[in-house]
Amino acid sequence: MTNTVALIIGIVLLMGMATDYFANDGAALYFLTRKFLDLVEWVSFWR
Repeated sequence: MTNTVALIIGIVLLMGMATDYFANDGAALYFLTRKFLDLVEWVSFWR
């Protein structure tokens, strides 16, 4: 992965997060964060 591709991906992610924050008050990001933390907890249980 080149620096240019990494920068573009980072900008797209930040734009998506900003759009969610302004359009939905961050509800989608909050939902995904909660599900990710549940997944981490579930995976650590099997470790």
